[in-house]
Amino acid sequence: MNHVWLAGGIFFFTFALIVSEKIDRTISALLGGLSMIIFGIVSQDQAFHSVDWNVIFLLAGMMVIANVLKETGLFQWIALQAVRMGKGDPMRILVILSLVTGVTSAFLDNVTIVVLIAPVTLFIASTLGLSPIPFLIAEVLASNIGGMATLVGDPPNILIGSAANIDFLTFISNMGPISLIIMFIFIGMMIWMFKDDLHIKKEDVVDINSLDTDSLITDPVLLRKALVVMTGVVIGFLAHGALHLQPATIALTGATILMLWGRSDPHKMFRDIEWTTLFFFIGLFIAVEAVVETGIIESIAEQVLALTGGKVANASMFLIWFSAITSGIIDNIPYTATMIPLVESMGLVMPVSILWWSLALGACLGGNLTLVGAAANVIVASLAEKAGHKIGFWVFFKYGASVTAMSLVVASLYVWARYL
Repeated sequence: MNHVWLAGGIFFFTFALIVSEKIDRTISALLGGLSMIIFGIVSQDQAFHSVDWNVIFLLAGMMVIANVLKETGLFQWIALQAVRMGKGDPMRILVILSLVTGVTSAFLDNVTIVVLIAPVTLFIASTLGLSPIPFLIAEVLASNIGGMATLVGDPPNILIGSAANIDFLTFISNMGPISLIIMFIFIGMMIWMFKDDLHIKKEDVVDINSLDTDSLITDPVLLRKALVVMTGVVIGFLAHGALHLQPATIALTGATILMLWGRSDPHKMFRDIEWTTLFFFIGLFIAVEAVVETGIIESIAEQVLALTGGKVANASMFLIWFSAITSGIIDNIPYTATMIPLVESMGLVMPVSILWWSLALGACLGGNLTLVGAAANVIVASLAEKAGHKIGFWVFFKYGASVTAMSLVVASLYVWARYL
């Protein structure tokens, strides 16, 4: 019992530090994780085992690949094409980038997508003389919405698909339609939310459209090599189940081949990795593991589930809303792993397929609630801060909470209409 209160207190204090932004969020997460070890709530072995190294090394590998691509000028070239497609209108550009991010996040892990799209966005905003924050927030929210559509789009989906033995086509046929519906409503919300934040002078539009796109590619030979490797990595991600390889192995293999083939300086490539982000996740994984280990989350979930009265409709709505709120606080990956055994137990007395879809909806959509709700959010915030544009916890929450509330209402109606 003492460990329960101690773990809960440490986690609450850690989360309060992250929200307050009084000290750096990486330091806050590490303090929380290390405190769990020091006070004996988890052993060092348990703590290190709790870290999802697949996520850590997936991020590291993709950051190296993104850094090589950045050196070729590809991101600047893509940015200018997006500006031209949007005819220099910032709102059109925001919509284009959000849709591209959302669609691609359905077929690649959304963390990978935001690592690649964020540098493009930062260059666009710099070129237009605008703050990148509206663009980045819209993109990361779109990535979480698009990522829930498929089995490989978001880490919670991979966990659920594995536990429930759900194949790719079954997953997309159930989650794809609601993802599209929410995405279109979301785009309308973004246009309304950011309508007063995106203004550009007419003379700047003319200057942008007169830029020479070809001159932006600084190293075409390295670019061709990088695109070949990136294509192989994408194929590997899509076929990782058949290959019996985790995405992290594929990403690190791609990064290693690219550094060797492209003769990139590994010291520079590794120096440019977002180490603060990786250590933030390490600290958070340990802190969450301690909370899970003491049974706090499971106890809360079981008590609330008891209130459903064994009715599948009540249980489904509970899973959507409880999962979303909780995932917004503790990151949706460890939360989903904790809830899977509970859903399997509930499936003994009610149709389990409805519960799996409800869990997936809640866990994925809840990632948009707060800055720490999903890995993609933290990555974008870190890249923005490195470029001199801080996305604060409450700034993200202002937009994320509105989008999450809308998404959960629509998701609840979808589940009710289709399954109940």
